[in-house]
Amino acid sequence: MKITRLETFLVPPRWLFCRIETDEGIVGWGEPVVEGRAEVVRYAVDTLAEYLIGADPLRIEDHWQVLTKGGFYRGGPILSSAVAGIDQALWDIAGKTYGAPVHALLGGPVRDRVRVYSWVGGDEPAQIADAVAAQVEAGFTAVKMNASGRMLPIAGPADTDHILDRVARAREVLGPDRDVALDFHGRLTPANARRILLRLDGLHPLFVEEPLLPDQSHLFDGLVAASPVPLATGERLYSRAEFLTPLQAGVAVVQPDLSHAGGISEVHRIASLADTFGAHLAPHCPLGPIALAASLQVAFATPNFLIQEQSLGIHYNTDADLLSYVMDPEPFRFHHGYAIRTDAPGLGVTIDEAAVRAISTRGHRWRNPVWRHHDHSFAEW
Repeated sequence: MKITRLETFLVPPRWLFCRIETDEGIVGWGEPVVEGRAEVVRYAVDTLAEYLIGADPLRIEDHWQVLTKGGFYRGGPILSSAVAGIDQALWDIAGKTYGAPVHALLGGPVRDRVRVYSWVGGDEPAQIADAVAAQVEAGFTAVKMNASGRMLPIAGPADTDHILDRVARAREVLGPDRDVALDFHGRLTPANARRILLRLDGLHPLFVEEPLLPDQSHLFDGLVAASPVPLATGERLYSRAEFLTPLQAGVAVVQPDLSHAGGISEVHRIASLADTFGAHLAPHCPLGPIALAASLQVAFATPNFLIQEQSLGIHYNTDADLLSYVMDPEPFRFHHGYAIRTDAPGLGVTIDEAAVRAISTRGHRWRNPVWRHHDHSFAEW
């Protein structure tokens, strides 16, 4: 079997899909994207396709080695994301070739269902309470929320209290048997993080995500020592090597993204590395159906998996949503907050190719916002 064609499709709201075709008619799909830089990743995929045309798609590991290491200059989010989408598509082809789900090829399932969480928004405590109540009504047992907006280098009591008030309202609705996770998006300075994490302890968050920027991983050891709540990081880390420092510091949860961190192949290895440090896997995935399908396949086969992010109804999805490009929504029909394992081959999702081709003629030009403080200096988004 040989690879005969590789195509990419820019599809709303902010995604990039990859389709790999073989001479035996087996097709695999992947999702290689950097949100806000999808066009750049698309060119990277096109460049890597020069090597893949005519190659055997089942030599997944060999292709991963060449695509990540065959160039003298390596790494970074663009290249890693391009490889990630290709890797997903090759695993999809392998599963369809062998008539097995990807999780079976990774060693077999270790669980029959995967716990997922849903995003909630709202600037005010009352809005958060209403949003959380809606997710509880929908059957979810865990939610995640942005913890803050722009944060000054040393936050005042009003900003800190606002964070705590919103989390307290979420906890009030959730009760003691459900979970809330907080995402700081790297908006905290180390000083802010130490102060706020201490005050969050009584609200018992499942984890606090990205309290520091990814280029401050060397500071995690002090923050872990000072924090009574579990810390998580990893959506902007792209390899095992980059996860080593935060793991050595003692982070509780790693969050590689299947569309950024080298795909199924590398995230499966990152999970194994995390397991040696007693850390758990919670893949980042505010993306489309292919990325989520790949994430679920890894989750089904990973002993130290914790919980899975998913984008159904997330605030980014204005022009399209998680189910807009799939033929069958059943893989993403969550039951009491869980995705149920199936034995469908490959990634376990059937893409509506006609819909993808039709809407890709319009494409998208999604860009993340740029924030500024009141003095007009740059602020982390």
